[in-house]
Amino acid sequence: MTEPFPNPGTPMTAVPEPAGRDDRPPPARFAYDAHTWKEIAHLLANLPVSLVGFVYTVTMLFTSVGLTVTVVGFPLLALGLMGSRLLGRMERARARKLLGVRVEEPSRLPRRGPGGFWPHLWMAVKDPVGWRTVLYELIRLPWGVLTFTVTLAGLFVLWPVLPFVVRGLANADRAIVRGLLSPSDELERRIAELESDRGVVVDTAAADLRRIERDLHDGAQARLVNLAMGLGLAKEKLLEDPDAAASMVEEAHGEVKLALQELRDLARGIHPAVLTDRGLDAALSSVASRCTVPVKVTVDLDERPAAAIEGIAYFTVSELLQNVSKHSRARSAAVEVWRSEGRLLIQVWDDGRGGASLDGGTGMRGLADRLGAVDGLFVVESPEGGPTTVTAELPWRDRSGALAEEPGGGKRASKAASVRGRR
Repeated sequence: MTEPFPNPGTPMTAVPEPAGRDDRPPPARFAYDAHTWKEIAHLLANLPVSLVGFVYTVTMLFTSVGLTVTVVGFPLLALGLMGSRLLGRMERARARKLLGVRVEEPSRLPRRGPGGFWPHLWMAVKDPVGWRTVLYELIRLPWGVLTFTVTLAGLFVLWPVLPFVVRGLANADRAIVRGLLSPSDELERRIAELESDRGVVVDTAAADLRRIERDLHDGAQARLVNLAMGLGLAKEKLLEDPDAAASMVEEAHGEVKLALQELRDLARGIHPAVLTDRGLDAALSSVASRCTVPVKVTVDLDERPAAAIEGIAYFTVSELLQNVSKHSRARSAAVEVWRSEGRLLIQVWDDGRGGASLDGGTGMRGLADRLGAVDGLFVVESPEGGPTTVTAELPWRDRSGALAEEPGGGKRASKAASVRGRR
């Protein structure tokens, strides 16, 4: 069989990630285009909008700070900062609509903080997003007066060059919005990402529980009910017709065997015993033996990863090999597993017809979501006509639960390594 894995330079189609869109406007010119008129509208609206924000912020600060000597001061300050968050959201929407600035929304404060009311109140009082919005509203009033005056005057006396003046003022506005109304830092964005991943994990766990319940109800439970009824009839006929009773017992024995086999299959679907006892090499070889095409399995690990990572790797390969059996029309396939720079990498290849995608109805989107929920990566290369190469990547955690260090940039660096194939 030819070498199944691509060369290190082979390009691959990765799971689409939110790409940073270029929100820069087109170059300014003497003609008044739609971008210029939007910028003019934004600059003229700066004065009334900033006046409202300034009055609210000053009133909120003086009132709440003046009442801090009483019991209502800090709750009032917390509510005021939450209102500032709302003002910041409105300003981001205005900048997005008129200036084309794409600023991510900061993650929301949790509804209930750990430890009760006072820790949650303190979390709201020290909210960096709220305080940055307060600073934004305080500096916006003089800036709003300046931009309103210059733009309004320019409409009458600077008409030929006004687009260039407006562009300069609008760019300063864009910088202020990005600097003060963006999420706090990478940690803020990471929190939002983890909140989304947590939802995926919860949904996946609920779906797995429903599947197990359905399999038990429709499979082993139904057989055991039939078995109980058959044994009851055999008991009644034991004295009247021993031969018929013996036949019923023999049939019940067959039902017991089938029920046991279904329970074994169900247990293997939850967590196979061979994986627990012997690790990924033996477990993946067992999965490969049930595939309808010949599969070459290579596992190059000097130690076993944590049980959770090992289980996700097993079920990822199992699902991919099921797709090979059902959809690929392949003649051969290969699985390779190895460790590289603090990551567990999996590559599954087949020489089938290709055309696999995350939206093709083969469960790959679910695999991508499941791996993403544990900080993993799922990469697909499957041109029409084949072959298909799927690379999955998981964080390496050893059996003690420690997360392996990732030199050179952590997850981002390892993503680049994974899509180049094994070196």
